[in-house]
Amino acid sequence: MFLLKKNKMFAVVTALAVTLFFGCESNFKKVQKINFTEFTPTGDADNVNLKYTDSGLIKAVLLSSKMLDYATVDFPFTEFPKGIDVTLYDKKAKKTRVTSNYAVSYKQTNIIDLQGKVKIVSQDGQILETEQLYYDQKNEWFFTEKKFKFTSLKGASNGQGIDFSKDFKVINSQRITGEVETAE
Repeated sequence: MFLLKKNKMFAVVTALAVTLFFGCESNFKKVQKINFTEFTPTGDADNVNLKYTDSGLIKAVLLSSKMLDYATVDFPFTEFPKGIDVTLYDKKAKKTRVTSNYAVSYKQTNIIDLQGKVKIVSQDGQILETEQLYYDQKNEWFFTEKKFKFTSLKGASNGQGIDFSKDFKVINSQRITGEVETAE
């Protein structure tokens, strides 16, 4: 008789524990959803054509088929999920064209993260290709640790890790291979 009561008690306790466990699991998922924050853009634009000017001179022209602006998040950024095509102009109106499949511009740091088939072509015929490249807008400086291919009138080279000025006048590269003609 004691064994029968013990088995019934065990069954009741087990059923109660299982019920409480699944009841808590359901509530836990609800609590997780309460703390979930979804990024929603404060601005959304299609077929963007932005012109950046300074003292009446065009400094850059940005083209993109889609732009999402996240201005109200803790670390504001602008996303270009379908890529960008940017033409940069120097003081003498020389052009440098930058294209990528995806880009994010961070407002607080003034850094642009370019990703996916990034290509830079200068008016002088210099070409840099890589899968990811950062652009420091304040210092007008590009940099990456990814593999790259650099082509100029003096030759071509490959490497991993490069940083350079917007006009390609200063170039620092790492782990480079290829043939390049130098002034030395």
